[in-house]
Formats: sequence, structure tokens, C-alpha cells
Amino acid sequence: MILQYLKLLKDKRIVLASSSPRRKEILEKLGWNLMIIPSEFEENLQWESFSHPGDYVVATARGKANEVTKRLEKCGEKPYLVIASDTCVSLETQVFGKPKDRHDAQRMLSLLSGKTHDVISGVSAMLSYDDGWHEIVFYEKTKVHFGRLAPEEISSYIDTGEPMDKAGGYGIQALGGTLIEGIEGDYYNVMGFPLHKFCSTMAPYFGRLVK
Repeated sequence: MILQYLKLLKDKRIVLASSSPRRKEILEKLGWNLMIIPSEFEENLQWESFSHPGDYVVATARGKANEVTKRLEKCGEKPYLVIASDTCVSLETQVFGKPKDRHDAQRMLSLLSGKTHDVISGVSAMLSYDDGWHEIVFYEKTKVHFGRLAPEEISSYIDTGEPMDKAGGYGIQALGGTLIEGIEGDYYNVMGFPLHKFCSTMAPYFGRLVK
């Protein structure tokens, strides 16, 4: 993993191309002093045009990372690493992002009730080398088992306002955790960033710092 490289990475300039407080919270567990530069990439890709939801979230993450790296280059900035991510919920043949409004949140949660769905996060990590940027991309999937929700439970949960900025209309780390019977996979992936997959994927690249 990357535990042996954390001291070397502590002084590196690492950018999180996101305004998500959850992704910031997860990555700060590594002891990094992150620069937060939210991407201005327009998230308007159509999931139906991709063969798999994983490809869809990876494409969105790549768009976010590329927009930020290009913006930084124009300012003469070149951090060591730029990280971008995107998350969606996949249920059978449907893909859910963030709810557009209360009605949309109610629709999503009603469909998820009593069923098992996938939370899929795509990541684009842009490493700066002397000869330019090197991009590493991947996605991770976690299965989430929802309990059966009564209409009044769904309505009360939406009243809290919590669903509105979260893929699938719920947050496992807060009140949304009461809706979930169990998960198979990375808890942090359901929060919005696949920490284990990120660390295992990036370890060989971080290892070059000691060579």
C-alpha cells in the first residue's frame, strides 16, 4: 500500500479537483494538506451512451481532472498530483446521480427500497512528470443492501435535506446510514471516494519517490 510513502507525500502539492466535503474528509485521513480546486467541468455526459456505469463515472472524473490541470498550467502551476472523482448509483438498468429536486429524490429512494444496488466511483489521478502529465484511471464498485422503506420514512428523510447533494439520494455516513442493511465492499466508496482501491492502485507510482 502507500503507508510507507506518506511522509514523502506530506510535503507534495496535491490537488483535489472537487468541492465535496466527503472526498476531502476521506483523503485527509492520509495526512495530506490538500489544495481544494473545484473543477469547472460541465457534468453533462449521458450515462446511456456508455457500455457500463463504471466507464461513465471514469469519463466524468477524467473531464474534471483535465479541466483543473489545464487551468493550473495556464497559471504556471504544476502540482505533484491532481485527483478527481465521480460517483453514481446503479440499479439494474438505471443509473442515478444527484437528485434534481424533492420529487426526484423520492423516486430514487422508492426504487432503491428493499433492493441491492451498486455504488460506483470513478477516479482520475494526474501525476506530473518532467515530460508532462501521466493519468491513472480506475473505478470501484460496492454493493449496498437497502432495507424496505415506508413512504413516510422516505418523506421524513428528504425533509432533512440530506439527499439533495448525494448520488442516489442518500448519505451512508449520516442519517442515510439508517436506511442500509449492509454493504459488500469499501465503505468509503459509498461515501464518495474508493480509498482502498486508490491506495493500492497508486502505490507503485508513489514508490518511484524513493528510487
